[in-house]
Amino acid sequence: MMATMGFIDPFRVANYIDGRSHFDWSIVSATGGLCPASNGMALDSKALSDVQDVPWDYVIVSSSWSPEKHGDATLLTALRQWSRKGSTLGALDTGAFILAKAGLLNGQRATVHYEHIDAMKELYPTVECTEDLFVFDGNIATCCGGSASIDFALHILRTTHGDAMANAAARYMFHQSLRPIGSPQNPSLIEPLGSTTPPIVKHAIAIMEQNLEEPISIPEICSQVEISQRQLDRLFKSFVKKTPKLYYRDIRLDRARGLVTQTDMLISEIAVASGFSSQVHFSRAYREIFGLSPSRDRIEGRVPFEYRAWPMHRKTI
Repeated sequence: MMATMGFIDPFRVANYIDGRSHFDWSIVSATGGLCPASNGMALDSKALSDVQDVPWDYVIVSSSWSPEKHGDATLLTALRQWSRKGSTLGALDTGAFILAKAGLLNGQRATVHYEHIDAMKELYPTVECTEDLFVFDGNIATCCGGSASIDFALHILRTTHGDAMANAAARYMFHQSLRPIGSPQNPSLIEPLGSTTPPIVKHAIAIMEQNLEEPISIPEICSQVEISQRQLDRLFKSFVKKTPKLYYRDIRLDRARGLVTQTDMLISEIAVASGFSSQVHFSRAYREIFGLSPSRDRIEGRVPFEYRAWPMHRKTI
């Protein structure tokens, strides 16, 4: 809901402050009617069949949890047709999964919410998935969702109607700083553990995040950051509150949980993709951390998603 409304509102404001209808839009779903959001609210929508022949300038797909459930053949065909007719295809949050399923992101740069980046990379390896807040690549535009949808819309507004209108809309909405293209979802100044964490710990964590599928040894990490293992252990215990070995295991399990609950990959494939050579070892570690097996989490973890959250440590491109 936040991503969808955040995207629409700058265009509504632009119409209001200029006193002219520069923009209009329709909220559309496969069959029409009320579309429930994860916060319990609902949006009324038109049926896809009612607007399928309209030559839209932009077609933006907004989805949240379990996007794989919302890409039926009719929708995918409609998206391809709009693309062929010259519409810019866009996506908010996990909407990029649906564009990828339609084959519209092959060889393209795109982004999704950071929690779903690993799933996108595993399911659609031909997509260059980045951690930017939003990405414009030809006639494809994607955004990670949340409040970044406002920046995303303001950049489109700026492109279509100039700086003055975009600035006026941002000011009216009290959006004090328009984040530029290329802005990361999680700036390094606040990632991953705050500005008080020593750079050497952040460097070690970055190396871990870059080697989730094929883990490297802690001594090798120490060699790369040029510190003894004893010193690294001491720093991790002081600032991370666990040993480097345990932290490394836990971020691999965080990645695994995202793949378990956000994809239909085999549990054995997820174990390998998360750096576990043994499925038995993987399942045991998973149960120890999350309190249930991967197979149970796949079923129970999907409903209700809106009350569950866990940190998804990211695999750097």
